[in-house]
Amino acid sequence: MEKVDYLKKYNKKIQIIDLENTINTNFDNIPSLWVDVFMEKDFKRQVELLLENWTKHLGSELSNTIAYLKSNLIDLDLLENEGAYSILYSIKNSEGRILYYEGKNPNNHFHNKSLINNWDKISTSIRTFYEKIHDGFYYYASESMGLVSLNSVTYLDEYEWGILDEIDDPIKINLQTSYGFFSNGMGGYVVFDFENGQNDNAALWWNDEYPDYNINFWDVVDEWIVVGFE
Repeated sequence: MEKVDYLKKYNKKIQIIDLENTINTNFDNIPSLWVDVFMEKDFKRQVELLLENWTKHLGSELSNTIAYLKSNLIDLDLLENEGAYSILYSIKNSEGRILYYEGKNPNNHFHNKSLINNWDKISTSIRTFYEKIHDGFYYYASESMGLVSLNSVTYLDEYEWGILDEIDDPIKINLQTSYGFFSNGMGGYVVFDFENGQNDNAALWWNDEYPDYNINFWDVVDEWIVVGFE
């Protein structure tokens, strides 16, 4: 009940689902892997099944995140919110604090119009995460410190950025082709510009600091997710 009470502080409609004892519910839209995970009674095997999928698709790109989850996951739950399903990861960090991270259903349909129109231009590895692992993976309470859901991806050209008035040199990304997939919750974004995004080249974009260019998208995402855990 303590966990449920915590979750409901941020979403009154959220529920934890017992898949094995749930009847008359349509789970056709969730990945078959999720059914296997939550029908499995052994928690260690649940973790293995789930993280094998992470490793299969982005084992190199998210190696630190996967290693941390292997060592620190203490529980997994299937969540339901008005017919939409996600996985809740309960993570115990080095200070003994339990953190809740949500990974949404990769089979979700998203409604981010600009991103839909350009989805095929986004890096294959980024699309793989969203289509094969989760539609975002982030700290539950703030929906940040992780890859946000596709409906929450920031299209840079839709916003007024005050920092632009302070940058003397031409910016090295095109705001019209740039999307912030990772948010740190404090005005920092890991941005993929599909016009200049070969080999997962990305930028750090800030509300109030100069951008950092020519970073590797996954190197920063992997590092920042683990920083968030700690």
